Amino acid sequence: MRDFMIVGLTGSSGAGKSTVSKVFSTRGFSVINADEVARTVLSEDKACAYALCAAFGNDIVTSDMTIDRRTLAQRAFSSKKNTQMLNDITHPAIFLRTLKMCRGLIDSGNKKIVFDAPVLFESHSEIMCDCVVCVTAPKQIRIERLMKRDNLPESEIIRRLSAQHDDDYYISRADFSIDGGQAIDDVLSETNNIIDKLT
Repeated sequence: MRDFMIVGLTGSSGAGKSTVSKVFSTRGFSVINADEVARTVLSEDKACAYALCAAFGNDIVTSDMTIDRRTLAQRAFSSKKNTQMLNDITHPAIFLRTLKMCRGLIDSGNKKIVFDAPVLFESHSEIMCDCVVCVTAPKQIRIERLMKRDNLPESEIIRRLSAQHDDDYYISRADFSIDGGQAIDDVLSETNNIIDKLT
């Protein structure tokens, strides 16, 4: 019986994972954000960068030898095949770095961890988690949120979302689900109720 808890947090883009993650943080959980881990991997893991160039073109690297994340995203999310190729290249490195981060937190006394990962199931990272919480929301709400957040046209957002799974994919695999499309107070209440059950 391990004396720490790792909660996986997942769901489609724009569903409201950040809001739920903040609640976990205020309740004493340390949060590891997979997108931030991915950015670190893209900037520091040269083998990963070379593999991405081979898959998506050398021009995804800027003049200062860093990955142009917007160009990479445009190509990687243009089809499910390309998205899978991106995942196959980056997921192993992200998984290993996340494990090291978890170990560092645990060794320093942080016994409650949330791993916020949009592709938790696709990367098989749920194997490190004690339970999984998913956040879902109606597609139109997600589109509007992402347009505002990422400053991208609706057509680009729809194209990216088409490469992601539907809500049933997450709900059927998670231990708990939260409707991120409802009023913020209800999202906060649902999240706190789940945390109460876990702790």
